[in-house]
Amino acid sequence: MPDTLNVLFLCTHNSARSILSEALLNHLGHKDGVQRFRGFSAGSSPRENQQPNPLALRALQDAGIDTQGLSSKSWDVFAQPDAPHMDLVITVCDNAAGEACPFWPGHPATAHWGYPDPSNATGTEAERLDAFRLTLLAIRRRIELLVNLPLEGVDRLRLQQTARDLVQQG
Repeated sequence: MPDTLNVLFLCTHNSARSILSEALLNHLGHKDGVQRFRGFSAGSSPRENQQPNPLALRALQDAGIDTQGLSSKSWDVFAQPDAPHMDLVITVCDNAAGEACPFWPGHPATAHWGYPDPSNATGTEAERLDAFRLTLLAIRRRIELLVNLPLEGVDRLRLQQTARDLVQQG
């Protein structure tokens, strides 16, 4: 396995859950001054204006997580010849709610961490923001476990199984 593992988070619109996951992994993916994980995100049908959901950005900022450079983008960006190689692809859409999760071709390790879409929350702005904060906390639990794994000697299949097992943890 490489020194830095590239993880791509996929969701349909790449405006909430995958954006939260990308930013959080980049925030937590350093250990002892070394970047062990690098997060990316994309969607099969990204938002037209390339802007993440403003409440997602606010939840990240309120948690002290950098939002610079975050944008909604098509997964086609990562199919380009000069795109970074992905070691792990995690879908974060909620197929329990009938959402169609994107499928990533190729041979990276894969896992599915389903979360309800906080963008569907109703109520006041404060109530909708709380939905984003709760989703961020749920994602954080799994990412903290992932970044604290001993990665020495981990191959693609073991990484895949471990990422899939984290569903039981969160």
